[in-house]
Amino acid sequence: MCNSTIISKLAVFFFIILAASGCERDTTGLEPVPGIPDPVVFDDDFSSYLDYRAFEGSDLNALSIDTEIRHSGTASLKVNVPDPGSYAGGTFCTPRLRDLTSYDALGFWARASRSQLVNEIGFGIDASWETKYQVTAFNIPLDTQWKKYYIPIPNPERLSYEGGLFFYSDNADDDTEGYEIWFDDVIFEKVEPGTITNPRPEMESSELGAFIGATVDMPGATVTYSINGEDLTISCKPGYLTFFSSNEEVVQVSGESVNVVGEGTAEISATLYGTPVDGTVQIEAGPAPLVPAPVPQQSGANVISLFSNVYDDIQVDSWSADWPDMADVADFKIGEDDLKVYTNLIYAGITFENDLIDAADMDYFHIDVWLPEGVTLFKVKLVDFGEDGTWQGAPDSQCELTFDAGSTPALVTGDWFSLDIPIEDFMYGTEGLFAREHLAQMLLSGTGNTAFVDNIYFYMNP
Repeated sequence: MCNSTIISKLAVFFFIILAASGCERDTTGLEPVPGIPDPVVFDDDFSSYLDYRAFEGSDLNALSIDTEIRHSGTASLKVNVPDPGSYAGGTFCTPRLRDLTSYDALGFWARASRSQLVNEIGFGIDASWETKYQVTAFNIPLDTQWKKYYIPIPNPERLSYEGGLFFYSDNADDDTEGYEIWFDDVIFEKVEPGTITNPRPEMESSELGAFIGATVDMPGATVTYSINGEDLTISCKPGYLTFFSSNEEVVQVSGESVNVVGEGTAEISATLYGTPVDGTVQIEAGPAPLVPAPVPQQSGANVISLFSNVYDDIQVDSWSADWPDMADVADFKIGEDDLKVYTNLIYAGITFENDLIDAADMDYFHIDVWLPEGVTLFKVKLVDFGEDGTWQGAPDSQCELTFDAGSTPALVTGDWFSLDIPIEDFMYGTEGLFAREHLAQMLLSGTGNTAFVDNIYFYMNP
């Protein structure tokens, strides 16, 4: 998250509230208000409706207007990069969204009080910190003389409603003092033909696992351009790319969404404004539940919940602990129902050591599990930390229960499998829990690679 500081000359907001008594206007079918085709960010002064928001932790006094040092006109934008220990950075954004489709680059003049590489300069971070169309150039070399710079727009067609117009971020090197940067004539442009040429987009090739019903987040790209004969490499968010699926029975692309619709493998490729992007993403799609888990029916007054959409949950420290835990966990959603999905489920540790559960009055432990076809074994273990509530302090105890084709209840695959386990089943002989007032951990394991879980809680009979 970021803090926001408003410079008085920048904060030009007009909110007009129209009230009509006794009548209503039907807005059904109205077209959205067009973006404003204004290319100016700063040219002696800030453009209308411009807001400056400093990045979190940055020097809030770093930015000012300088009327002494300027490239042209009467003023420039000055940034005081502080000494090591802090940094300068922020974004210029507007609530009056701009239509930038007529331009192909952000142009600006810049110089510094000494030769310096600026960490980041770009555009596409708006007032709500949305970065769907963020573009970033890294390590931009400045010296003491004014020089014109361009940051290309990777796909101008996508910027019909853009609120993030210009951002920067830089800090002094550890062995140097702070310094000054000046920006002037910060304006989006349609550059002369031949100025920006030879785009070379690349997307990091990768392999991803996904499930039916999931929307897959795609990576962005790096793009190297030749600008007046010199190479500049930028990064751009995936919003600029157009994606294609090699197998639409597995993965379908709808606009900017990449959706898993079936089991199997699909390769996702991309183009950037008509130029093929080097690299692909291979998606291996597995089965997933098509319907939510059953809705719990116990009264909340009788429940201690770790995870559900029905009850208030305790604090869970980790859904996949750092200690020998090879599983990966992610959030998954079916409609409005939130699930946890485990992959590589050799051994998953769920810890709640900072919010220990006293299950002395509880009668049952409940968990809903969905396992793919072919899974033959699923295990649940509870761990109690003893009277002092600390690991390896007072005698700890644990118990693991196994569910398979011969257990009661018998293991179910390809559908939701609801376990209502009597707490007494975890408490038997020297191999079981001999206390349950300081439960701190739960472990899930099995023979399958994947498990979806929901509605994890303890409850007592009414």
